Amino acid sequence: MKALTAILLSGLLCVACTGNKVYDHYNHTPIGGWEKIDTLKFDVSPLKKSGLYATSMGLRINNAFPFISMTLIVEQTVLPANKTVIDTINCPLVDKNGRVKGKGVGFYQYHFPVSLMTLHENDSLHITVRHDMKREILPGVSDVGIELERKK
Repeated sequence: MKALTAILLSGLLCVACTGNKVYDHYNHTPIGGWEKIDTLKFDVSPLKKSGLYATSMGLRINNAFPFISMTLIVEQTVLPANKTVIDTINCPLVDKNGRVKGKGVGFYQYHFPVSLMTLHENDSLHITVRHDMKREILPGVSDVGIELERKK
């Protein structure tokens, strides 16, 4: 019984630790396909500490996605300064040998760095993500996520 209690307690401690991650959220895309005009929105609450923050993007796709890469536009507005930074992220999904670079079976998980920025205490972020592909509607994209982590 003591061993079981110790294992459960250890598991809870591991789950509770998020390190320096201050935001991690995924938005679903429409099941019929992600349209170019469907902008995904993420709002980060005011930060408790100033510092250098890394923004990264998570992507979940399935076998219905017809391309080997994807181009996404990530727009970050820092509030209250109202300063906007726009990044174009090229996301390679398949290597030169045709192997999927993501993790998973059926659905593949990818993680791409977006930017590093210095943010101040009480700054908040409004982040939008949209695709910049020639095809208007992208099938096979399940979820897009944003993660913000304090580096120092």
